[in-house]
Amino acid sequence: MAQQTEHISMNRTGVQMSPLGTGAMLDSDDAPIRGAPGDARALLHARKAYIAEADGIGSIPVPGTPVGAVGMGQRMLQGDRPRILLDKLGERLSFERTSTRLYDALLAKCDVIPDGPSGMTRMHIEDIRRDEARHFLLLKETIETLGGDPTSQTPSADVIGVESLGLVQVMHDPRTSLAQSLHALLTAELADGVGWETLVALANDAGQEDLVTSFAQALDDERRHLSLIHGWYHEAIGLMPVPGMLPPGGSAGLPPDATTAPTSTPDVTTPPAGADGMPGADI
Repeated sequence: MAQQTEHISMNRTGVQMSPLGTGAMLDSDDAPIRGAPGDARALLHARKAYIAEADGIGSIPVPGTPVGAVGMGQRMLQGDRPRILLDKLGERLSFERTSTRLYDALLAKCDVIPDGPSGMTRMHIEDIRRDEARHFLLLKETIETLGGDPTSQTPSADVIGVESLGLVQVMHDPRTSLAQSLHALLTAELADGVGWETLVALANDAGQEDLVTSFAQALDDERRHLSLIHGWYHEAIGLMPVPGMLPPGGSAGLPPDATTAPTSTPDVTTPPAGADGMPGADI
């Protein structure tokens, strides 16, 4: 069983490694004293002032085509909330694009780091990456169908981009192990599942039955991804899967040592560079 193996060395980050220096610091006249005058109230007041004066993050772009503008207006007159749906579609679009790149980073680590989880094959990872790219294109086409512009950054897309920065940094750090990378992906898949649940609910609220079906399929894909990543992560740190979890590397209908990647859409191929509707960038 492949496990995360952290070596023990002279880690000097704790105070126990420098008892003399710690004692000198605590005995210093400049050392902070518990209960000393002063607190963080001034900083709190400054933060509240900034919050009170700040504008919101971005805005929902006005549809750039006459057809899109008319369609949005009609849906608003009917009581729908197309602005919220478009905002959340933009959020998921941004995250799926990032997720695709996270799995690119995992593929690079798997090519270099030996002895990963027994059932985590390159084909399994490529299959998940292909799902993320397919979800990206689904969202792009959905936004266009609703009259939106998939190249515009909505407020929620802006926020989730900032939220995802830490995940990107962990995955692309050459020092992180497979176990640490899988933990980052576990965080991503948990957030992704909630995001698709939100889209299913919003599409259902708007009476968009076709979208409900498509989004529910994407949600099923993400739940499968979560089960796989969870199992691989547990194996990577030397644990057995929790009850009800898929075996490490396994999936519905496939044993952990299967050589065929699990997929419900084997004919889906990753779009070539520039085919994602965003000029000058690939997925």
